[in-house]
Parts: sequence; C-alpha cells; structure tokens
Amino acid sequence: MAEPFSVRIEVRGYETDSQGHLNQAVYLQYAEHARWSILRHAGVGQSTLLERGVGPVALETNISYRRELRAGDQVDVDCVFEWGEGKTFRIRQTVRKDDGTVSAEVTSVGGLLDLSERKLVKDPREVFKALATDPGVLGL
Repeated sequence: MAEPFSVRIEVRGYETDSQGHLNQAVYLQYAEHARWSILRHAGVGQSTLLERGVGPVALETNISYRRELRAGDQVDVDCVFEWGEGKTFRIRQTVRKDDGTVSAEVTSVGGLLDLSERKLVKDPREVFKALATDPGVLGL
C-alpha cells in the first residue's frame, strides 16, 4: 500500500448548514476532489481516461462523521487505493483537521467502466498502471 496522498482544503462558509457545520454532502465533494487530485498526480487525467475509453465509477461509499468542521477550518483529505483481485478496488480516505483530529472517514468501492461496453473492465489495476506516469502514487 502506498503512503496516503493528501490535498489541503479550506472549508468555505457557503458549504456549511444552518448549524454552521460543513454540510454532509460536501464531504463527498472533498473526497472526490482528492481522488481526482491523486489521479492527476499519478499522471492520469480525465482526458487520458476518455482517450482510453474508460472512466472511474463509484459503486459504494460509506462516510463516518467523527467531528464537526466549520467555515475557515483547514483540512487535509488523504487518499489511498487498495487493490485486490477482480473488477473493483477500494479507496480509503480521511478528512483531518490541522490539529490531527479526524473529522470523517470515507471508504469507497470503485471500478473502471469500459465506456463502449458499459461494463467494468476485468483488471482496473493494469489499466491504471499502463496509463500512469507514476503508478506508485496509486499503490501500483
């Protein structure tokens, strides 16, 4: 498993709910931002995936909310890919405040969709490995 890749995000006021907490749906956006950031860091952009005729898909997502976030908080959102056998992979993410407090844990199951067949590719690891300029970032 690779070291966690992380992106820094500042909680913006318009992302908060009526109690002043980060809206629950925004955690998904932060997680998605970190996933696309790690792919770009590995050299796999959206255009690269589309040229290959594939696209990542979310099959399942679980969020455990631990501590509130408020406007102005700085968080690091990490991202680690876990590869198994077969058509799917797992992504583990943690949203962590500057002081180390875990605000949320996000676990996702994903796949890589063949855009013409509309089916998951058999071995997404091999596709990502072939496309990435730095596959180690993805744990490959």
